[in-house]
Amino acid sequence: MNLKHWLDNGWLRSHATSGEEIGNLLGIVERDLQDAQGGISPDWRFGIAYNAAPKLCSVLLYAEGYRPERTLQHYRTIQCLPMILGEDRKDDAAYPDACRSKRNRVEYEYVGGASEDDVEELLAFTRSLREDVLSWLGPKHPDYLPA
Repeated sequence: MNLKHWLDNGWLRSHATSGEEIGNLLGIVERDLQDAQGGISPDWRFGIAYNAAPKLCSVLLYAEGYRPERTLQHYRTIQCLPMILGEDRKDDAAYPDACRSKRNRVEYEYVGGASEDDVEELLAFTRSLREDVLSWLGPKHPDYLPA
């Protein structure tokens, strides 16, 4: 599968982004990485850290001219990661998808489902993904790079 197939299936729609929109998404990522540092429960820190990962996937998707349809929006955004950065990144889509499920449980079902180690692992993953996304933007879509 590729993004064109997903568009044809109705899972994505065309989207014209802008440097401002990409900058706003990257700003949300920075805010969330900062806010997830501490001072609140690991559950909430995990949720905040998680929020940054799909935003980075949105940057990739928007820069390529697409956005997900509303149904399964987070899932589809995350699953586009290897389609854009390469098939060798499938594990990089599987990890935030597992985090999405955990985030839903700690936000809606019970307390204490995220540990400090879970938070630190997710923060490290998201920081690394941020660097990869910025490195990808440079040659692919330099107009969207933050100043």
